Amino acid sequence: MAHSTFPVIQALRDTAQRLATQAPYQWGHMGSCNCGHLAQTVTHLTKAEIHSRAMQRYGDWERQLLDYCPTSGLPIDETIDEMLALGFTRADLSHLERLSDPAIRAAIPFERRNAMRHNQRDDVVLYLQIWAQLLEAQLLSTIQLPLEITFPAELVAAR
Repeated sequence: MAHSTFPVIQALRDTAQRLATQAPYQWGHMGSCNCGHLAQTVTHLTKAEIHSRAMQRYGDWERQLLDYCPTSGLPIDETIDEMLALGFTRADLSHLERLSDPAIRAAIPFERRNAMRHNQRDDVVLYLQIWAQLLEAQLLSTIQLPLEITFPAELVAAR
Protein backbone atom coordinates (compact mmCIF):
# COMPACT_ATOMS: atom_id res chain seq x y z
CA MET A 1 0.00 0.00 0.00
CA ALA A 2 1.04 3.62 -0.49
CA HIS A 3 3.43 5.24 1.94
CA SER A 4 1.74 6.60 5.07
CA THR A 5 2.82 10.19 4.63
CA PHE A 6 1.01 13.47 4.97
CA PRO A 7 1.34 14.31 1.23
CA VAL A 8 -0.17 10.96 0.18
CA ILE A 9 -3.02 11.24 2.69
CA GLN A 10 -3.68 14.84 1.64
CA ALA A 11 -3.70 13.88 -2.06
CA LEU A 12 -6.33 11.22 -1.36
CA ARG A 13 -8.46 13.60 0.70
CA ASP A 14 -8.17 16.42 -1.85
CA THR A 15 -9.16 14.05 -4.66
CA ALA A 16 -12.14 12.74 -2.69
CA GLN A 17 -13.23 16.28 -1.86
CA ARG A 18 -13.01 17.41 -5.48
CA LEU A 19 -15.03 14.40 -6.63
CA ALA A 20 -17.58 14.86 -3.85
CA THR A 21 -18.16 18.45 -4.95
CA GLN A 22 -19.17 17.36 -8.44
CA ALA A 23 -15.95 17.67 -10.44
CA PRO A 24 -16.54 16.17 -13.90
CA TYR A 25 -16.32 12.38 -13.59
CA GLN A 26 -16.24 9.92 -16.46
CA TRP A 27 -14.76 6.50 -15.82
CA GLY A 28 -13.90 5.89 -19.48
CA HIS A 29 -11.89 9.13 -19.79
CA MET A 30 -8.21 8.86 -18.80
CA GLY A 31 -8.21 12.29 -17.15
CA SER A 32 -11.63 12.09 -15.45
CA CYS A 33 -11.63 8.53 -14.11
CA ASN A 34 -10.46 7.26 -10.72
CA CYS A 35 -6.73 7.41 -11.46
CA GLY A 36 -7.19 10.45 -13.65
CA HIS A 37 -8.59 12.44 -10.74
CA LEU A 38 -5.74 11.40 -8.45
CA ALA A 39 -3.30 12.31 -11.23
CA GLN A 40 -4.92 15.75 -11.47
CA THR A 41 -4.35 16.25 -7.74
CA VAL A 42 -0.74 15.05 -7.76
CA THR A 43 0.46 16.64 -11.00
CA HIS A 44 -1.78 19.73 -11.19
CA LEU A 45 -2.43 18.84 -14.83
CA THR A 46 -5.91 19.22 -16.30
CA LYS A 47 -8.06 16.26 -17.22
CA ALA A 48 -7.46 17.09 -20.89
CA GLU A 49 -3.68 17.16 -20.43
CA ILE A 50 -3.69 13.79 -18.66
CA HIS A 51 -5.98 12.27 -21.28
CA SER A 52 -3.78 13.60 -24.08
CA ARG A 53 -0.68 12.12 -22.44
CA ALA A 54 -2.36 8.75 -22.03
CA MET A 55 -3.57 8.63 -25.63
CA GLN A 56 0.04 8.55 -26.86
CA ARG A 57 0.14 4.89 -25.87
CA TYR A 58 -2.51 2.20 -26.11
CA GLY A 59 -4.68 1.17 -23.17
CA ASP A 60 -6.53 2.16 -20.04
CA TRP A 61 -4.82 2.98 -16.73
CA GLU A 62 -4.25 -0.69 -15.93
CA ARG A 63 -2.51 -1.22 -19.28
CA GLN A 64 -0.55 2.02 -18.90
CA LEU A 65 0.67 0.90 -15.48
CA LEU A 66 1.71 -2.51 -16.83
CA ASP A 67 3.59 -0.88 -19.72
CA TYR A 68 5.09 1.88 -17.55
CA CYS A 69 8.78 2.49 -18.13
CA PRO A 70 10.53 5.29 -16.23
CA THR A 71 12.96 5.88 -19.09
CA SER A 72 10.47 5.81 -21.99
CA GLY A 73 10.16 9.58 -22.20
CA LEU A 74 6.43 9.20 -22.77
CA PRO A 75 4.37 11.92 -21.07
CA ILE A 76 2.05 9.39 -19.39
CA ASP A 77 5.07 7.71 -17.82
CA GLU A 78 6.16 11.10 -16.50
CA THR A 79 2.69 11.48 -14.98
CA ILE A 80 2.99 8.04 -13.38
CA ASP A 81 6.51 8.98 -12.21
CA GLU A 82 5.09 11.91 -10.23
CA MET A 83 2.47 9.70 -8.61
CA LEU A 84 5.05 7.08 -7.67
CA ALA A 85 7.44 9.74 -6.37
CA LEU A 86 4.75 11.00 -4.01
CA GLY A 87 4.44 7.54 -2.48
CA PHE A 88 1.87 5.56 -4.45
CA THR A 89 2.69 2.21 -6.03
CA ARG A 90 1.64 0.89 -9.41
CA ALA A 91 -0.48 -1.69 -7.58
CA ASP A 92 -2.20 1.11 -5.64
CA LEU A 93 -3.10 2.89 -8.85
CA SER A 94 -4.30 -0.28 -10.53
CA HIS A 95 -6.47 -1.09 -7.50
CA LEU A 96 -7.82 2.47 -7.47
CA GLU A 97 -9.08 2.18 -11.02
CA ARG A 98 -11.12 -0.90 -10.05
CA LEU A 99 -11.63 -0.09 -6.32
CA SER A 100 -10.13 -3.49 -5.62
CA ASP A 101 -7.51 -3.23 -2.85
CA PRO A 102 -8.49 -5.97 -0.36
CA ALA A 103 -7.39 -3.99 2.73
CA ILE A 104 -9.36 -0.92 1.72
CA ARG A 105 -12.44 -2.90 0.74
CA ALA A 106 -12.34 -4.77 4.07
CA ALA A 107 -12.52 -1.43 5.90
CA ILE A 108 -15.61 -0.31 3.99
CA PRO A 109 -18.87 -0.94 5.86
CA PHE A 110 -20.29 -4.30 4.83
CA GLU A 111 -23.57 -2.89 3.53
CA ARG A 112 -21.64 -0.73 1.04
CA ARG A 113 -18.76 -3.08 0.28
CA ASN A 114 -20.63 -5.63 -1.81
CA ALA A 115 -22.57 -3.03 -3.77
CA MET A 116 -19.55 -0.92 -4.74
CA ARG A 117 -18.97 -0.28 -8.41
CA HIS A 118 -15.68 0.98 -9.78
CA ASN A 119 -17.30 3.49 -12.10
CA GLN A 120 -19.61 5.23 -9.61
CA ARG A 121 -18.52 8.60 -8.26
CA ASP A 122 -19.84 8.07 -4.71
CA ASP A 123 -18.11 4.71 -4.46
CA VAL A 124 -14.81 6.24 -5.60
CA VAL A 125 -15.17 9.02 -3.01
CA LEU A 126 -15.80 6.46 -0.24
CA TYR A 127 -12.84 4.31 -1.35
CA LEU A 128 -10.51 7.35 -1.33
CA GLN A 129 -11.77 8.45 2.10
CA ILE A 130 -11.32 4.99 3.63
CA TRP A 131 -7.87 4.68 2.06
CA ALA A 132 -6.84 8.02 3.58
CA GLN A 133 -8.21 6.94 6.98
CA LEU A 134 -6.24 3.69 6.86
CA LEU A 135 -3.02 5.48 5.97
CA GLU A 136 -3.62 8.10 8.64
CA ALA A 137 -4.15 5.41 11.29
CA GLN A 138 -0.96 3.71 10.14
CA LEU A 139 0.95 7.00 10.32
CA LEU A 140 -0.41 7.86 13.76
CA SER A 141 0.53 4.43 15.08
CA THR A 142 4.19 5.24 14.41
CA ILE A 143 4.15 8.40 16.53
CA GLN A 144 5.32 7.96 20.08
CA LEU A 145 4.82 10.73 22.59
CA PRO A 146 6.96 10.92 25.71
CA LEU A 147 5.24 9.76 28.89
CA GLU A 148 6.56 12.73 30.81
CA ILE A 149 6.63 16.21 29.47
CA THR A 150 9.12 18.61 30.98
CA PHE A 151 8.83 22.32 30.47
CA PRO A 152 11.76 24.74 30.36
CA ALA A 153 12.29 26.48 33.70
CA GLU A 154 11.41 29.90 32.28
CA LEU A 155 7.96 28.67 31.26
CA VAL A 156 7.33 27.16 34.69
CA ALA A 157 8.47 30.39 36.42
CA ALA A 158 6.18 32.49 34.23
CA ARG A 159 3.12 30.62 35.48
